[in-house]
Amino acid sequence: MTPKPAIPRPVLERIVLYLRQLERFRRDGIDTVSSPELGDAVGASAAQVRKDLSYFGQFGQRGHGYDVRELARTLRSLLSLDREWRAALVGAGNIGRALCTYRPFRERGFHIVALFDNDPHREGLTWARLKVQPMSQLPRTVRDLGIELGIIAVPPEAAQLVADQLVAAGVRGILNFAPTRVVVPENVPIRSADLAVDIESLAFLVANRAEAPEP
Repeated sequence: MTPKPAIPRPVLERIVLYLRQLERFRRDGIDTVSSPELGDAVGASAAQVRKDLSYFGQFGQRGHGYDVRELARTLRSLLSLDREWRAALVGAGNIGRALCTYRPFRERGFHIVALFDNDPHREGLTWARLKVQPMSQLPRTVRDLGIELGIIAVPPEAAQLVADQLVAAGVRGILNFAPTRVVVPENVPIRSADLAVDIESLAFLVANRAEAPEP
């Protein structure tokens, strides 16, 4: 069997944006959309839209555009968003509690079904109907609930140990909210969401634009 070609990360990120926009078009009652229209809506060129979609096959007809409902359904399937995903969240601090009640996760099929923390003072507390469990229960809970994803929301000094525990427990992918780099085996995809880096980068861009001389 010929292995599937690797999809570049920027392409995957744009595919997610295309799907979100297609779902907005559908809610607005729009049945078909062209490459330029879809590209304009997400800040990409028509050529980029066609190139990105070509990684997954041929879509639409020249001169007729894309069927919004069908393309959205296909992209959801390609992204494995046509099923439910169960996740374990480690860290019952402020970020963790916010993630427990983050509605877009549930709306898109991601369900946090277990919450863990190594602080004995938090053990037994309940957030969004989830009781905080000790880390010693992680392996059994991952196995019993069929958990595939792990979410890290702990201080940076604890993130690597938590990642190791999640991998050992059998999770297949990790979303890291800790502001530090963690290392996992190559067969376990990991994504980091560092809000501090984002806002610091934004501050740099704003400051440099403000200081730039007038043309």
